Amino acid sequence: MKTLVCTILSLWFLCCSTDNEVLVDESDSTSIFDFNAQVIEVTISGESNAFTIATTVSSPDTGCDQYADWWEIIDLEGNLIYRRILTHSHVDEQPFTRSGSNIPLKNEDEVYIRVHMNTTGYASAVQKGSIVNGFSAAELSSDFAEGLEKVAPLPIGCAF
Repeated sequence: MKTLVCTILSLWFLCCSTDNEVLVDESDSTSIFDFNAQVIEVTISGESNAFTIATTVSSPDTGCDQYADWWEIIDLEGNLIYRRILTHSHVDEQPFTRSGSNIPLKNEDEVYIRVHMNTTGYASAVQKGSIVNGFSAAELSSDFAEGLEKVAPLPIGCAF
């Protein structure tokens, strides 16, 4: 699918662009899709209404100019349940795992876990599931509950 999209974009730039410069480097054609982070694994411990959830994130961090700045748990209606602020970039630690504790979930609560980039917002690749049934990769519109980008807690800066 990525190859098809890159081919279409390349053809458009070649035939429809007003200048003669080729804007897509086909030797690295997937790079235009690599600006979002994704949650790739979720592990759970603890007990009902006080779980610890460890989330493994893969992100194209380059430093404070581009990094995954939080991961969050939201219910299926888009309500924020928990947010783990990431206080620095993880350029040399990919993928990386960060935990959150005392998370108020019941065993059967079905939720999404997604990550946010400071530059591109929410990724569409998420984990969906529950404590009792586990989590698996899913797709969610990147604009689902996008208003949460303005809801506290929010990062106050990037350390490095």
